[in-house]
Amino acid sequence: MDFSGIDRGSVVGRLLRAPLAFVPDGARMRVLQGALRGKTWIAGAHTHGCWLGSYEHEKQQLFSALMKPGMVVYDIGANAGFYTLLAAELTGPSGFVFAFEPQPRNLHYLRAHLRLNRVENASVLDLAVADAPGTARFSTSGSATGALSELGDLVVRQTSLDSLVESQAVRPPDLIKMDIEGGELAAIRGARDVLTRYRPIIMLATHGTRVHDECIDELRELGYGVQSIDGRPIDQTDELLARA
Repeated sequence: MDFSGIDRGSVVGRLLRAPLAFVPDGARMRVLQGALRGKTWIAGAHTHGCWLGSYEHEKQQLFSALMKPGMVVYDIGANAGFYTLLAAELTGPSGFVFAFEPQPRNLHYLRAHLRLNRVENASVLDLAVADAPGTARFSTSGSATGALSELGDLVVRQTSLDSLVESQAVRPPDLIKMDIEGGELAAIRGARDVLTRYRPIIMLATHGTRVHDECIDELRELGYGVQSIDGRPIDQTDELLARA
């Protein structure tokens, strides 16, 4: 059931959400539904929808449908690790997940979720993904909206996917899920060789009209077909699926 999709302003929405105010941050909750049912999630790490199992319901279902045993998945902008856990579960022991996340708060929860759920087929990389290796400033203004920014309050290490794969620090991807709050164009440009050579499926969240349009142009130039995830016209959505 898509609990998260029930209107917060409706009577039903208010009644369903009222008990959530009594769930203390740090409580270890069992995920109630979906592929992660029975797994452990720490309340307060991210939205309650994660342990309710309804987080980004439509996107979660598509992501799950794309998973196959043995896949290598990059979770870029892993946050507290919901999609990392999902990919690790669905790709199985022969698959592997590389979770990219530079923000310290998120890294704490991401690592804790992998440890609590005894995940052995995932690795955390405390890196931002951009168009070149180096360091950059990162804004930690929100756990779900942190982003590379010249005015950021934190200095983080950054990398490009091309440099990581070329150095054999990570295995080439079969699927990339990317949600990095406006940095997606630079990340794609830093992965041109990887995308050209390995042709991974891409699930991409875009932020801003200009970045959205430029990402689509970049992907199409690389031979990808791009479509909306949520059924809206491609120029009215910020959730994209790209396949070569």
